[in-house]
Amino acid sequence: MFNFLYEEPIGAFAILLAVILIVPPIFERLRLPGVLGLLAMGVVLGPHSLGILSAESPVVELLADVGLLYLMFVAGLEIDLEQLRKVKYRAAGFGGLTFTLPLMAGIAIGRWFDFDWNGAVLIGSLLASHSLMTYPVVRRLGVVANEAVTVTIGATICTDIGALIILAICLGIHEGGFSLGRLLTLLLWLSLYTLVVLWGVDRAGRDFFRRSGSDEGNQFLFVLLAVFLAALGAELIGVEKIVGAFLSGLAVNDVLRNSPVKEKVVFVGSVLFIPIFFVNVGLLIDLPAFVKSQSSFWLALAIVTGLVVSKFMAAFLAKLSFCYSWREMLTMGSMSIPQVATTLAATLVGNRAGMLSDDVLNSVVVMMLVTATLGPLLVSRTAVGLPLPQTPAPLKEEWLTIAEQQRDFPFTVVVPVYNPQTEQYLIELASLLAQHQTGQVVPLAITVARPHMTRSQLARSVGRSEALLEKARLFSQTFSVQVKPLLRIDEKISSGICRAAQEQKASLIVMGWGTAASLRARLFGSIVDSVFWEAPCLVAVARLLSPPQQINRILVPVENFSARALRMVLFASRLAEITESEVTLLHILSRSLLDDPASWVQSQMKQLIIQAKFATPVQSQIVRDDDVGTAILQASEAFDLVVLHTQQHRVAAEGFGFSSITSQVAQQMRCSAIVLGESHLS
Repeated sequence: MFNFLYEEPIGAFAILLAVILIVPPIFERLRLPGVLGLLAMGVVLGPHSLGILSAESPVVELLADVGLLYLMFVAGLEIDLEQLRKVKYRAAGFGGLTFTLPLMAGIAIGRWFDFDWNGAVLIGSLLASHSLMTYPVVRRLGVVANEAVTVTIGATICTDIGALIILAICLGIHEGGFSLGRLLTLLLWLSLYTLVVLWGVDRAGRDFFRRSGSDEGNQFLFVLLAVFLAALGAELIGVEKIVGAFLSGLAVNDVLRNSPVKEKVVFVGSVLFIPIFFVNVGLLIDLPAFVKSQSSFWLALAIVTGLVVSKFMAAFLAKLSFCYSWREMLTMGSMSIPQVATTLAATLVGNRAGMLSDDVLNSVVVMMLVTATLGPLLVSRTAVGLPLPQTPAPLKEEWLTIAEQQRDFPFTVVVPVYNPQTEQYLIELASLLAQHQTGQVVPLAITVARPHMTRSQLARSVGRSEALLEKARLFSQTFSVQVKPLLRIDEKISSGICRAAQEQKASLIVMGWGTAASLRARLFGSIVDSVFWEAPCLVAVARLLSPPQQINRILVPVENFSARALRMVLFASRLAEITESEVTLLHILSRSLLDDPASWVQSQMKQLIIQAKFATPVQSQIVRDDDVGTAILQASEAFDLVVLHTQQHRVAAEGFGFSSITSQVAQQMRCSAIVLGESHLS
């Protein structure tokens, strides 16, 4: 039977899917990284154990190669270019330090273990880069705005590009022999290729996205084509293909930003190709040989020790250069420890080329597991209480800002109506908000004009829309607010909503949200996703289980203390003023934190309350729990409404974490919920 599975591509693919589906959740419940489970299953199923799967299997080899390219593409896509621009000089300075010192440490280790100079330099490059695994930790603690954190995040691009350049040079020397002329030629081709990819793909992407409009399917295919063409181009000039994949991620970074297309591209890689790559790495690991070999143990220990010491030494030099505090220094060192995407990809390439032995591959896997666990653990302790920039003047909520900018137009709330069961509460909520601002409500019905639609079918659809609009007009009669029903015929509901909001100079869009979150919606997007991305104003997606007038207690979970959190609190304060409700701000702290940041968190929440200028009673609450979603669900049982905010999906380099606490909480909550979303235009 095992031979059949080994020889049959469908059998191997089925086993891989089963491993990806079952193993990571089990390890995560044991509070272990899901990627560790994939590596472990690769070891168990590989030729050095049960022999069920082999890295030489055509289907495994193909999918793992795609996963390798996807991993590097996501690594480039993860880098926040906007943050890099803000602190580019200091990020370049720290990037140089945290690249050079580990590089020198790795070279020393390589020479100590009798590698030639080319192999030793490649080992040094493996230690020089770092991943963004700790970003979710600093984001949750609300300290992303701290300069030291921003500098460390920005330095990622310097270390990753530097590591990939050294990889390309080392491979070129290994394959063609060393000569100054060949080295200069390789560097020239690499420079030209980098400019072509970064400028050409970015320019072509902007033009294609502009021409394709809202056609997310073709945009998705364009991004994939860009990745694989860039990889092929890299091989044509004699550079490893992962360099092209990484550069293509940087090139489309500004084009995609946080669009639905980006989420779909990353989602496909995260649930399929990247996990298969990690299983494939496990297939290559010879665990019995590693355990028996004393040299492997000492090499792994030397690599891990050299990495940690050199990264913290670089952070210490940055502290002296930029006058950072000790806490900031420790945070920078801890954030630069994790080695996942670039390191593992480069190691595998070097191993395939014969430059790095299996001992190095095994040692790098050990380093990856140690640093991926140690880094987030240290950051969760060192980043607590980092100083933040001076809080700016109180921000106006998006819908008030737009109303002030457009003084010639009334405060306008657009309400798309398409579900008779939820229509009444949405209209009532919109009427209350508009009445408070002496504005108007625009009930909007979209009739979808499908291809080959007959005149009678279109007439029936228009009739249904007109009936919905009449109901909306009747629901709003009890409020002293102007009502302006609007019927629109469009090819797509989300586009019709956003175009109507633009035409009506909308200040706010209020729409309903169902509880279903199907796989189709994750792959192809939902109406809500598209409206969040395309809308010209703030969007409030409501699931109301009772009339908004009956709201007495409002819960606002605050993940961090950014401008986005302030906008959410401002919205809740105005809604509380309208409904005369009490508001509670909730912040979840992990139980694993050794330091107690409660006083710091309490001061930050007090600042939010002051800036929001609440007219009704408001409280702040801090809860200790490692499961944020469960903590919010438990707290919500005592409230009538929970106000949440959309979370931009940031996928860690290991390819997991594509889940939204907002979606989880809103779907399981027993009370009403409002989710606020901001488009890329805001």
